[in-house]
Amino acid sequence: MGKRLRALAGIWQVYLWAMGKWLAVALVTGALCGVVGTVFHVGVHRVTQLRAAQPWLLYTLPLLGLVIVGLYKLLGTEGQSTNDILSEIQTGRGVSLALLPAIFCATLLTHLGGGSVGREGAALQMGGAIGYQSGRLLGLDDSDLRTMTTVGMAAFFAALFGTPLAAAVFALEITEVGRIYFAQLLPCLVAALTASGVALTLGVEATAFAVEAPPLGVGMLARVAALAVLGALLSVVFCEAIHAAEKLFAARLPNPWLRVSVVGAAVVALTLLLGTTDYNGAGMDVIARAVERGEAVPAAFALKLLFTALSLAAGYKGGEVVPSFFVGAAFGCVAAPLLGVPAAFGAAVGLIAVFCGAVNCPLASTFLALELFGDTGIAYFALTCAISFVLSGYSGIYSSQLILYNKLKTDYTGNAPLRRNTK
Repeated sequence: MGKRLRALAGIWQVYLWAMGKWLAVALVTGALCGVVGTVFHVGVHRVTQLRAAQPWLLYTLPLLGLVIVGLYKLLGTEGQSTNDILSEIQTGRGVSLALLPAIFCATLLTHLGGGSVGREGAALQMGGAIGYQSGRLLGLDDSDLRTMTTVGMAAFFAALFGTPLAAAVFALEITEVGRIYFAQLLPCLVAALTASGVALTLGVEATAFAVEAPPLGVGMLARVAALAVLGALLSVVFCEAIHAAEKLFAARLPNPWLRVSVVGAAVVALTLLLGTTDYNGAGMDVIARAVERGEAVPAAFALKLLFTALSLAAGYKGGEVVPSFFVGAAFGCVAAPLLGVPAAFGAAVGLIAVFCGAVNCPLASTFLALELFGDTGIAYFALTCAISFVLSGYSGIYSSQLILYNKLKTDYTGNAPLRRNTK
């Protein structure tokens, strides 16, 4: 009996040591990401306000694009993106510390000039870089370095959006769809909660919307399911359009200096032609109008998709997630009344459907809906995520993402990159 107790005590000592290590590391990483994330959030907010107050800044977009290309060349981070963060977690190839200042400055410059991008691409890259480099300083092994990269992603995402549950699960789900390493759950959750708390303390408001869900019923579930189907199909269009634009302009304008100048000028021309800046920047105000007031221009989702595809193909930096919010919310707002769903609630459903289909993360998407819109319509959102995940197939915004299991059967498909996996 005494031998057995000593053995159990030894096992518990190992568990407690591991838990203590990850708690300490997650708290420090979360606090660091919370501070840097706050500075980044304030920076994006300030340059967006400046652009609104000084409309002439739109004309500087091509010039700012040249600065971005030069910055990436100077720091040796050309071609690096969120896909490199996912590859580090998959293969242990490492993350350059130079990526942090590169994406930080480039995203601010993009928003200053009115490029149609979001913030989460920068969040995942900066968080991944902070996590990985912190792990290197601590002398962690390869396995723990991969965990640290995931922890940094969760923390920075939570700092920017104020959605720690979604951020933690998103970081766990995004790299390899169908496989979650639950050993990473504790540090990811602690880091996300810490970063979100630090950001809130420093004045960053959590992203949330006032949404009234209709009473739960079979008829409404069927209507929401129909809207989710349309949202899933739109997510495929969204992803494929962005990838097609990147491939097209890279082939037609291989010189990055020329590409960012020409396509940046096209974004400026389109803005002037439409006579509105609704499609420049992240567009959070448009998302809020759709979700909270049920107001959206019928063509807004298509125009935002066009602006985003051009901006990212040109080489501007930021991310695709917030634009996917915009596209889904604007589409859902317009399509929902045709199906007998309230416009505002339909906007929320559309937002979640397009996001889920674009990132292939149904659990994180459900948690995101919970944190963005509250729990009153959670059954509708869970159904939306399940439908969108299946019907979006093997499309996705991150080409390094792996889908390890068939979406229609419980069959292992292998470690094929997302866009090459057609099983």
